[in-house]
Amino acid sequence: MGAKQLRAEEAEDKKVQLRRVQLDLPPKAFERLVKLKVDTESLTYAEVIRNALKLYAVAVEQYEAGNEFMIKRPDGTIAPALIFQP
Repeated sequence: MGAKQLRAEEAEDKKVQLRRVQLDLPPKAFERLVKLKVDTESLTYAEVIRNALKLYAVAVEQYEAGNEFMIKRPDGTIAPALIFQP
């Protein structure tokens, strides 16, 4: 049974209505997508994008609540993560 068939059955089982999205990405963004797929051992680009959306949603929620993102470096120093800078 292929991955596509498994996803279709999973969606049907959960009564989830899927929406198809087509993206046009500049070369650098596509390279990032490919690297993330490899680094995270994701099976599909869609899986990478779904996980990225979940992370982004949490980040936006926390940012809107006034929280800050910090990076703890290997040497123990803490620095701001400039995620939402203009």
